[in-house]
Amino acid sequence: MAQKLVVVVDDAIPFVKGALEPYAEVRYCPGDKINRDIIKGADALLVRTRTPCNKELLEGSGVRFVGTATAGSDHLDTAYLESAGIAWSNAPACNASSVTQYVVSALLELSRRSRMPLAGKTLGIIGVGNVGSRVMNAATALGMRTLLCDPLRARIEGKKNFWYVMDMLSHCDVVTLHVPLIKEGPDRTLRLVNAEFLQEMQPHAWLINASRGSVVDNAALSVALRGGSIGGAVLDVWEDEPHLDLGLLSAVDIGTAHIAGYSQDGKANATTQVVQKMATVLNIEALKKFVAVPPADAALVISVDAFLKSNQDVIAEVYQQTYDIAQDNTFLRNNVEHFDSLRKQYAPRREPFAYKVKLQHGSDALYTALQSLGFSVELK
Repeated sequence: MAQKLVVVVDDAIPFVKGALEPYAEVRYCPGDKINRDIIKGADALLVRTRTPCNKELLEGSGVRFVGTATAGSDHLDTAYLESAGIAWSNAPACNASSVTQYVVSALLELSRRSRMPLAGKTLGIIGVGNVGSRVMNAATALGMRTLLCDPLRARIEGKKNFWYVMDMLSHCDVVTLHVPLIKEGPDRTLRLVNAEFLQEMQPHAWLINASRGSVVDNAALSVALRGGSIGGAVLDVWEDEPHLDLGLLSAVDIGTAHIAGYSQDGKANATTQVVQKMATVLNIEALKKFVAVPPADAALVISVDAFLKSNQDVIAEVYQQTYDIAQDNTFLRNNVEHFDSLRKQYAPRREPFAYKVKLQHGSDALYTALQSLGFSVELK
């Protein structure tokens, strides 16, 4: 009789409990508690960002596959994994729509606070991959102009449609970051946003970072915000998480606990991808078509009357019912010492595609904008 497979799973990965047990012995553990003893004898390791997967953890363990249920993979020492013959996978694009939802909510909230309509304003997008491309489409639906910066794509596609980052900044009302953390080389993003970068931004401009904390020099940003050299900032990610710079938190307009990609749909996508990849590596035929599904909701219907309202006001009203970024901002400020718990116990959030909007007195332009933002729209 073949020996049963052993899989170690971060207990914060959702929609997986019960799915693996028919095929493997499953050991669930908090991500920051996973160690050499726990993975001893394991064939596979499924993690999130709190588990550095490197030689120190894995050497001699027998682990054949490491999967992270996250879009990013900078907590995996991929060079070591490949040299050791350990297959690995992340979940690219799993939470792209969720992060886009976060950015749109941030734009609408900043617009409300500053009383500056978004239509006609310019959004600079640094990193135009899975997330940045969706943000570009959403910004267009909001009536914004977009400028794009992506050195890798510029090298492949030509520079015509892309800006050099330092040339772009003075033209932007908002700059949003959607890049991986790259620590060296020509595409280095480590502390890309530094004092020089911030000095090139317009004094009224906002910065949004929902990528990686270390892409922004947090100390330099704190100085810029307190000195008034930029208009404001939204941070979902921070250097030295979960130990935040409290001075910076007090200076930003909106601060959240690394939850931009934490929609139920994004988590389900991530779990689906890593389980399917693990099944391929370990040859578990029954799990190769595994699909994680969020719990069924009651009908998610939003009714809105657009009579005498601007398109942006209607979109903001609809968005408020799908995700309230201001609430996450309050949660972090009131519970900053419980950063990890805010993430682990994050309330369920669904993406726009899960909602039907019943629109009354809406224009064709508003109907199209809501559809472009991902909603199913019914005219009443």
